[in-house]
Amino acid sequence: MQSYSEFLDLSVGFPQEGFDVIDDELYFQDLNLMEMIETYGTPLRFTYLPMVSKKIQQAKILFQTAILKNNYRGDYKYCYCTKSSHFRHIVEEALKNNIHLETSSAFDMPMIEALEKKGVLTKDTTIICNGFKTYQYKQYIIDMLHDGYTNIIPVLDNKEEFNLFDDEVDIDTPCNLGIRIAAEEQPDSQFYTSRLGVRMEDIIDFYNNKIVHNPNFRVKLLHFFINSGITDSPYYWNELEKYVTLYCKFKKINPDLDTLDIGGGMPFKDSLVFDFDYEYMVNEIVKRIKEICAIHEVMEPDIITEFGKYTVAEASGILYKVLGRKQQNDRERWLMLDGSFITNLPDVWALNQKYILLPINNWDAEYERVNLGGITCDGQDYYNQEAHMNSVFMPKTRKVQYLGFFHTGAYQEVLSGYGGIHHCLLPSPKHVLIRRNRDESFNFEVFGEEQNSKQVLKILGY
Repeated sequence: MQSYSEFLDLSVGFPQEGFDVIDDELYFQDLNLMEMIETYGTPLRFTYLPMVSKKIQQAKILFQTAILKNNYRGDYKYCYCTKSSHFRHIVEEALKNNIHLETSSAFDMPMIEALEKKGVLTKDTTIICNGFKTYQYKQYIIDMLHDGYTNIIPVLDNKEEFNLFDDEVDIDTPCNLGIRIAAEEQPDSQFYTSRLGVRMEDIIDFYNNKIVHNPNFRVKLLHFFINSGITDSPYYWNELEKYVTLYCKFKKINPDLDTLDIGGGMPFKDSLVFDFDYEYMVNEIVKRIKEICAIHEVMEPDIITEFGKYTVAEASGILYKVLGRKQQNDRERWLMLDGSFITNLPDVWALNQKYILLPINNWDAEYERVNLGGITCDGQDYYNQEAHMNSVFMPKTRKVQYLGFFHTGAYQEVLSGYGGIHHCLLPSPKHVLIRRNRDESFNFEVFGEEQNSKQVLKILGY
């Protein structure tokens, strides 16, 4: 019988970039994961911060290369979508790369002010303010505009929002605005049009009736987000063409318009057979925008992206120990873990999201088909399919077994309710941050200890 190592190599090709097996143990980005487990225990969430910078630099190079190749006359700005992970260590790492930010709700704004006071960003940093504007969110934006944040761009999510800003913005130079287009949803969606944004057919009339003669404002940016994410599909290219065409029509009556925000949706590696062609897609986006603008005889816009998952997903993972093995019938063997998918990786439960799953040790053992069970008393707390095959395989052994889910860094901590109350009162796991020192050695910092019972009972009012 083949070893697990041989089986995986024949199935998908392994080792792969970022992963290696040395002396029967898995390494991630040169990190010895067994050593981490022996030091910190399980369940263990970890974040390897240099990966955030690596992903940003890759995207910036891809866009700059495409701009040069296509003689594209606009510039490119990378905005980090804060909602994918608001944690300070993530945002500060991202900002090391001369980038900008995109926000989605009120409390983003005091977070930005705290970063400015610390000197991590400046008042010149571009801040794209998306989302439905509550009174508090709007007030934070207005206060920061008055405080000298020169590149805050409130993106109008509906026509009524303009009245909120019109009543209160009083600055020497006009406030730059964006307008979000209400994008058409995918054909298999339960609704036709996104609940977010202003209808396409209303945007130019709205501008002519409300904004064009107002000296305090200028519409600088048009924003859209295609819900499928960035994919090489007829749906994506058709939607892109519609919105770039609208940009061209709008630009002809509004010379201030010079920026197209194409949103987020750049995929991350969620499988060992992931084969997304980043270079092709970025080049094709830039090329098509240029071609459409040429047809309409309009100068190409500056391009902004709002990458969230792409920025942070591949930086993190979570490690578990197999607590027990259960043979429930002739075919179904369960490995019971010391954590939960529902509480630690909620997208597994809510969206059927797949992540890269690998054993940490026992690679030389034979392999077997298994189901992975979380420790909550919930029938949905399981993982039994990979993105590239309809089963999960693990080493067949009676020894202590550890395994890890990788590229889990986007949304999972916030959706889990970091530090809060979780299903079956399971504690938040310990979280370790990993940086590189100048000599390339690793620097470990415990960001959060595993939650204890006193913390949980206090939240519950005991």
